[in-house]
Amino acid sequence: MRADSTSRIVGLIGFAIGGFYLEERAPRLIHELLSAELRLWIFPIAGALLGVLLTPYLSTRPARTLRKILGQTPTQVLLAGLIGLVVGLLVAALLAWPLSTLPQPLNQILPSAGAILCAWLGITVFVARRAEIIGSFHLRSRSAAEEPGALEQNGHGVLLDTSVIIDGRVSDISKTGFISGPILVPRFVLNELQHIADSAESMRRSRGRRGLEILNRLQKESNVPVKVTDMDVRGVREVDDKLVMLAKQLHCPVVTNDYNLNRVAELQGVTVLNINELANAVKTVCLPGEKMEVRINQDGKEEGQGVGYLEDGTMVVVDDGRRRMNNKVTVVVTKVLQTSAGRMIFARLEEKHREA
Repeated sequence: MRADSTSRIVGLIGFAIGGFYLEERAPRLIHELLSAELRLWIFPIAGALLGVLLTPYLSTRPARTLRKILGQTPTQVLLAGLIGLVVGLLVAALLAWPLSTLPQPLNQILPSAGAILCAWLGITVFVARRAEIIGSFHLRSRSAAEEPGALEQNGHGVLLDTSVIIDGRVSDISKTGFISGPILVPRFVLNELQHIADSAESMRRSRGRRGLEILNRLQKESNVPVKVTDMDVRGVREVDDKLVMLAKQLHCPVVTNDYNLNRVAELQGVTVLNINELANAVKTVCLPGEKMEVRINQDGKEEGQGVGYLEDGTMVVVDDGRRRMNNKVTVVVTKVLQTSAGRMIFARLEEKHREA
C-alpha cells in the first residue's frame, strides 16, 4: 500500500495549504465566532485531516479500479474504443468552427458539448461493431489474432474445463463437426490437470493422466484448432471462477459436465455446453407401445422387476423380468421417464415371453 501512503502524505500537505488559503475567504460569521489565531490553526489542520482521509479515495483507489477493469477488458475492445475516440474527436474538431460562429452563449457551449457527444458516439459505435471495423482495417492486435480473433468466426469458439477433458467424450464430439470453432484450453486448466496427474492418490493420479492423454489426442485428431491460451484473470484464484470470467471476456461458451459450474456460469450469463445434457438429448427416443430387445442382467427395486441397459446406457426396467435374468428378451415400452440423471424406460415382457 505504498501508493496509498504516498497519496495520503501529498493530500495532507495539499489540503493543509488549501485550508490555509481558504481561511482568508471564510464567511464573515466564522470571522466573528473565531479569532484570527484560532482560524490560522483550525483551517490547515482540518484540511490536513481531510487530505489524509480522502486522498486515496480520490486518487490511488479509482486508478487501481480502472487498471483492473482495463486489465480484464479484451485488447480488441480497448483498440476499438481508442480508434472510436480519435474518430469522434476529429469529427468534433470539424464541427467546432461552424458552431463557434453562433451567437452567445451557444458558441461557448455547443463546441464543448459536441466534442463530448462525438467522443461518446465514436467509442460506442466502434466497440459495438469492433469485429467488422477492425477486420476491415486489418488492425488486429497480437492477442486478438491469437485468441479472440479466432473466436470471431461466428462466435463458435469454446473453452474447455478440467472435468470435460478428463471425461474424454469431447474428443469424439470434436471429430463429428458439432464444434465448428477453435477449442481453447486455458493455461490454468492445464496446470490443474498436471497437478491432478502428480497427485499421491492413485485414483486421482490416473484421472489426471487420462485428461492429459485426452488433450494430446484432441490436438492431433480434432477437426478444429486446439490451442492452449496463456490468457488469465487477475485477482481470481479458483479455476472455475477464472473460467467463467474468461468466457465473459471472450464472449464464448464453456464446455463442461460439472453441474455446479453449469449453474454458476448460467447465473452470470455465460453460455454452457453440457456434455451430459447432449448425451441425454441424443439417446434413443422410445414411445409407449414400441418394442425393443434388451438383455436383463440385474434385479430391480420392486418385486419381480428386472433391469437391462440399451447400448447408449439407458436403463430399462422390465416388469416381471426377474425370471428372465441373463436372457435377451423382447419388451414393450409402457412409460418413458426423464430424470436429472438421464432417461429411464419402463417396459413389460412381450406376450410370448410371459407365456414362456
